Amino acid sequence: MAPVRRVLLLGEGNFSFAASLCGAAGTHVVATCYENEEEVSGRGRAAESIRRLRERGAEVVFSVDCTKLKDYFLPEKREFDCIYFNFPHCGRKAGVVKNRELLAHFFHSSAEVLTEDGEVHVALCNGQGGTPADEPRREWHNSWQIVAVAAGAGFILSNVHPFRAETIHGYKCTGYRSQDKSFCVEGALNHIFTRSMPLLYFKPMICETELESRKVSFQVPQVLVDKINRGFLELNSNHPVRTVKEKLTAGLRQAFPLQNTDCCLSLLHEGHLNDVCHSNIFWIILSPEETPSTEEMSNGLAKPKFSHVDFCRDTDKNGWVNVQEGCHISKRYYLRPSLLPYAHAITQRGDFLPGTLHVLSGPVFRKCLISPYSMPVFHEVVFVCAVNRGTENSCIQMLANNIKTSIHSLHQAVSSFKLTELNDFAAFESHLSKIRYFICMKTDTSGFCDKGSCVGIIRTAHYELVSSELVVVFASLNLDLLAMLLCGIPDWRMLWTSDTRFLHQFPRGELRLFKSFSLYPPSYVHDVSFWVPDGEQFDEVAFHTIARQVSGEMVISLQLIDSFQQSETRRKSLCYRLTFQSCDKALSRQEVAEMQLLFRKEINQRLRVTLR
Repeated sequence: MAPVRRVLLLGEGNFSFAASLCGAAGTHVVATCYENEEEVSGRGRAAESIRRLRERGAEVVFSVDCTKLKDYFLPEKREFDCIYFNFPHCGRKAGVVKNRELLAHFFHSSAEVLTEDGEVHVALCNGQGGTPADEPRREWHNSWQIVAVAAGAGFILSNVHPFRAETIHGYKCTGYRSQDKSFCVEGALNHIFTRSMPLLYFKPMICETELESRKVSFQVPQVLVDKINRGFLELNSNHPVRTVKEKLTAGLRQAFPLQNTDCCLSLLHEGHLNDVCHSNIFWIILSPEETPSTEEMSNGLAKPKFSHVDFCRDTDKNGWVNVQEGCHISKRYYLRPSLLPYAHAITQRGDFLPGTLHVLSGPVFRKCLISPYSMPVFHEVVFVCAVNRGTENSCIQMLANNIKTSIHSLHQAVSSFKLTELNDFAAFESHLSKIRYFICMKTDTSGFCDKGSCVGIIRTAHYELVSSELVVVFASLNLDLLAMLLCGIPDWRMLWTSDTRFLHQFPRGELRLFKSFSLYPPSYVHDVSFWVPDGEQFDEVAFHTIARQVSGEMVISLQLIDSFQQSETRRKSLCYRLTFQSCDKALSRQEVAEMQLLFRKEINQRLRVTLR
């Protein structure tokens, strides 16, 4: 037998709304109002509604303050599955500020009596909420800012729909405290809130990986702590990134012999970097004093320990080091920015089969500027094949056609939205004497720019093989970007959410259109201005990486809005605007203010800027 659903109604005027809900199977109604019983009973049809409620087993409670809910119920009766508050109002000519305060106290009070999976329903008159769902929409400062107010108590807006009073049998809206003049319910909206996952602050993390045939441990860069070893591509995963990879691989298997070679790909790499700027690398340093002796290593008594370095010109008191040419460091490793070095290693193995498509996949890491489609970590899949010289162009075209066909098929299965562009175009690179084919994708709903819509690249590689008659062709695809475009996921951060409501939308092996469970999240804007150290080049990538780290990826935009240079001293000042917004969690104004203060402190210490 299903458990009884407990429903709490607040601010009832004549109890007609409560009476309309009462009697539903498996539901226990607790209806309350702010006034005492004597005041309410003499108004309109209130007495009749109260009698019907009590006859049907509902509880009716008077003189209930919605900002102190736990005071009115015994501990064993405090948990409600749903709380309704229709048309809250402070009364008379209370302004928007007073009504925001009422809602803020109400949400904090509701959090104390709501079940973990419960809902809070708040009906507001048209325009009051301040969300894009209001038509017309009020100016933000003139609204009740309900989503931002709810975020302060840990709630997110998960649904919003019209409040249709005419469909509620017997319901008659009253005015403030049951006055005869009722609220205008035309165009009113019902806002449905759910609990948010809390903001997480991760401790430093040590990770183990294979390196040069031995196990090593290293400190993970703090900005990546929640993204290491998430297992999205593992066999038991139903993450859309894995599903996209499996569907693409299945399509290519129809045209090529195929072999998976994902095992034992180290997170760390050493060696020459192609196509990746050194400032975009997460460096891991093996310091001489941390190196165990050969005897300790051979006896398994110690593992080499690595530290992470981010920026700096030299080591400061916080241990931040800038890796530049000329640094005297014994050995430098970095978190892999691409799987292509491993593709090269595979072509050198004795079991590498020409004509077979070898598949590698895994997360890769790159520092990057903050933008909607720039990801410091994403899952790359690389397809590698060796073919006879002279046939490489036909192989490239065959790969491109098969990948495009698979993407088309996936898109048609997921969405009714039109795939407006899926092209491959060639760009001849004279300095490399080779051709690159870029695979680009757009949908009517993606809003992706030309740069953001490039999901893959196919080209030849100049690897030395056993036979000079063979040429290596590879294709590299960004699985995260593909999953976003195919499933209509508007924000890359959503792929990494710990909220189970994301993965529940993707049953094993299926791709579906994503439906956001956090609507119209509030955004907050802060500015920061500072003097750049004399004679030094400002490291903007490091600046953005600090913003990512201190905010837990809550900064969605970081724009230079002003710069000037003093004519006398030649000192340079920069002013940046930060926009904070979460895609899956409640983010309050106070939390953002704390992030901004920490950001100011960190850029002062790490980048040696002088704050203004």
